[in-house]
Amino acid sequence: QRERILDAARSLFAGRGFDAVTMGDVAEQAGVVRATVFNHFGSKGALVEALTEGVLVAFASMLENALADQVTSTPTLVRALFDHMGAGIEQFHGFYRGVFREIMKIQVGLEEGGVAVHANERARERLERLIERGQERGDLSRAFATPDLVTSFMSLANGTITHWLYEAASGSLRERMRSAAEIWLGAVAAGEIRDEPLPDLIGGIEWLRPTALRTRARSRRKS
Repeated sequence: QRERILDAARSLFAGRGFDAVTMGDVAEQAGVVRATVFNHFGSKGALVEALTEGVLVAFASMLENALADQVTSTPTLVRALFDHMGAGIEQFHGFYRGVFREIMKIQVGLEEGGVAVHANERARERLERLIERGQERGDLSRAFATPDLVTSFMSLANGTITHWLYEAASGSLRERMRSAAEIWLGAVAAGEIRDEPLPDLIGGIEWLRPTALRTRARSRRKS
């Protein structure tokens, strides 16, 4: 039931935005009574925190998939990460416009403790491992400390996303994120960057795929 509620909330927030959706709407979409939603999530704020945790856990999973890829060069993995983030957020502007406020609070230290904060710490640790491996391979410059590269990566990615989300979403976020990846790599990539196809780092996280939320929403409405 908890996963059905979260899935329903993602679909509704993607279509309507956070403010227009009630807990009753989530219950109806999930096919449960309103009390069941409150049993799992005591408030709309708690539901939002769980969704925020889910986004950060998904990002950590993409990083795990990148770390598991022993063949693709680090610059190409970086391009894939930026590309996946841009494509997913662009498709579900309403959902991410709400949840990204919570993510940014965590990123700048305005939120302490809680499951979403811990999920963010796990994602950051995996990103640090990926960048450190890239430096060891000779894919990324050793002229910069690994933690500084992690901070610059997150700052550039989050800044690009934030400007797009809250500045009338003009243009394609995916294209902006691709440009951001090249800016980052232009500063830190070592040697010649190989021209490789982007790997699929989403793996089994099906709700991140561009058509997933809309497909599920349509199937529920038909049922």
